[in-house]
Amino acid sequence: MLEESPNTRIDTVLTKLGKALEQGNIDGVVNLFQADCYWRDLVAFTWNLKTMEGQDQIRDMLTSQLAAIKPARLRQDEKEPATGADGVTEGWFEFETEVARGYGHMRLKNGLIWTLLTTMTELKGHEEPKGLRRPLGAEHGHDPERKTWKEKRDAEAAELGHGTQPYVVVIGGGQGGIALGARLRQLGVPTIIIERNERPGDSWRKRYKSLCLHDPVWYDHLPYIPFPENWPVFAPKDKIGDWLEMYTKVMELNYWSSTTCKSAQYDEAAKEWTVVVDRNGEEVVLRPKQLVLATGMSGKPNIPKLEGQDIFKGEQQHSSQHPGPDAYRGKKVVVIGSNNSAHDICAALWEGGADVTMVQRSSTHIVRSDTLMEIGLGDLYSERAVAAGMTTRKADLIFASLPYRIMHEFQIPLYEKMRERDAKFYADLEKAGFLLDWGADGSGLFLKYLRRGSGYYIDVGACDLVIDGSIKLKSGSDVSHLTEDAVVLKDGTVLPADLVVYATGYGSMNGWAADLISRQVADKVGKVWGLGSDTPKDPGPWEGEQRNMWKPTQQEALWFHGGNLHQSRHYSQYLSLQLKARAEGIPTPVYGLQERHHLS
Repeated sequence: MLEESPNTRIDTVLTKLGKALEQGNIDGVVNLFQADCYWRDLVAFTWNLKTMEGQDQIRDMLTSQLAAIKPARLRQDEKEPATGADGVTEGWFEFETEVARGYGHMRLKNGLIWTLLTTMTELKGHEEPKGLRRPLGAEHGHDPERKTWKEKRDAEAAELGHGTQPYVVVIGGGQGGIALGARLRQLGVPTIIIERNERPGDSWRKRYKSLCLHDPVWYDHLPYIPFPENWPVFAPKDKIGDWLEMYTKVMELNYWSSTTCKSAQYDEAAKEWTVVVDRNGEEVVLRPKQLVLATGMSGKPNIPKLEGQDIFKGEQQHSSQHPGPDAYRGKKVVVIGSNNSAHDICAALWEGGADVTMVQRSSTHIVRSDTLMEIGLGDLYSERAVAAGMTTRKADLIFASLPYRIMHEFQIPLYEKMRERDAKFYADLEKAGFLLDWGADGSGLFLKYLRRGSGYYIDVGACDLVIDGSIKLKSGSDVSHLTEDAVVLKDGTVLPADLVVYATGYGSMNGWAADLISRQVADKVGKVWGLGSDTPKDPGPWEGEQRNMWKPTQQEALWFHGGNLHQSRHYSQYLSLQLKARAEGIPTPVYGLQERHHLS
């Protein structure tokens, strides 16, 4: 008898799964999963971002949701052949619910489901105007009252926020707010993006001049408009700024620059926000139904409070305020911190002729950029991946299909390979006194980023300057205090300084909620970001998803959106669909609303 093909194995399970779901046979569904199993759902079944772990959690979700969701027509994607290797069969499928269409991925072991991903693709009757549904643009025929596209667009922009109210206000017009604004624009959801800077992209332009993306171009596309094929692998900050400005204009976003949000308050009775903004010196009151904070997970600077800061006679800056090295040639600079920004700033200062010392207070994970691209990202986000037929959407879904609970198991072998490949590099760093780590469990960069959003550097050259002593290093001791002209460490080391740069990271995004809304609302929502892994800076209990990101929170009609360009692109789709459904009055029964375990 011929061995079953991967396609046949996927088809067999899909048929049984679809039949059991349509019949409301919850036990029949659960029995298709192995004991050690995971179902990650992005909006389609839970109206949430939720991972069910084990059969009991899957049964509980289906008991709550199945009757309302009404899944149907599960079928294998004929354009994506199933594959099998190392005892695991993988396949892609399409499905529908009562109100939406979806797409999914499954992994089988021994004929049973090990991991299942279900995602909402579009809402029925509210599809994006693309492909065969794209707008005509030109109006053929004759009409003396005809308005051009530009006239209609100008009238809409002038009216929104004054004569008519937006359904969504997005606070923050960086990459996250822009990506979400583009999604909502395509879905026909009236949205205003609030940005304090003068131009889209200024959040990049105004950073230190050596800043560039540490992620490669294939990882960083925005929705709808990918970077051109000649775009640099690691885009400099000013090119990113110009791209965001172009994108905002081309995608016709209602983008209010030079606008500051002064306050926001939710009216429980009216089910709407009162958002007071200052737009070019004019106070405007907006009344959206939904408020999104897209201030970036790196949005609120974390500046340590140290004795002597008030008497220090030199300059003090957070890394987000650092202008670059031009004014500091011949000056003594102390950079407190040892992650991405610290390394970038130290290297640029050294190149600019400054005497620079990096203070490393705790261990840092380092991975060389070339090695990360080849081993960590190459199969999904690289030129060779594109040549092999990998699309951005498929890469995003493959990455999303790995439950966070077991993601480290896939990452650890990759970082062990990196460690072996660059053994001399790491030995040289340690010899220079640099304190290295590989994450709490050896899982490296991505898990550190997902758990805490800090504690790493993707090396694009600064480490060589640490190794040869060009960047002076003081590790293993925190700062005690400042004097008039120096930074004093707890071990007694005195570091003379004309400039102190605090490359000390950023606070939780709910800090913005405290500033703009109230401390009460910020505490009601709780900490934003992290998985609850019970590793440093990511306290338990286990959450299974990013805390409060891209999904409903304990504060009705308040959402958080951000992350890197990859996350802004991918998760903006699911956040926009949740907002569109609410705008259209589609029932959105949320399963497993995020609980608050930590204030910040």
